[in-house]
Amino acid sequence: MDEEKELTEVNVENSEGEGIRIANDVIAAIANKAASEVPGVFSMSGGISDVFGKKMSKGIKVEAGEKNTKIDVNIIVEYGVRIPDIAFEIQNRVKKAVESMTGLSVLEVNVHVQGVNLSEDNNEEND
Repeated sequence: MDEEKELTEVNVENSEGEGIRIANDVIAAIANKAASEVPGVFSMSGGISDVFGKKMSKGIKVEAGEKNTKIDVNIIVEYGVRIPDIAFEIQNRVKKAVESMTGLSVLEVNVHVQGVNLSEDNNEEND
């Protein structure tokens, strides 16, 4: 089993050299909001941690260093959308939002499609 270094908060220095602490959950919440607003994203897909109350960071994994971060986004898409286009848009929006709000450099935004929502098609067949 790989050992992963999970930081709970990130130290960022502002222009006056003072330290600011940004929790990974804050970065995850920003990424969640940005990804959720992309058309074609049905929902965020989360793991076991989401069962225990981390709703704002659902579907997001953050690995943050002192000046940069890597973000994994897990989503469920709507049926019929072009997945590469949605993934590209998520990468752009998450990177822009996190960098502008935290001052961190986003090295990677990895998008993992965990499923496709077929519920609209099922409802139409049952009518």
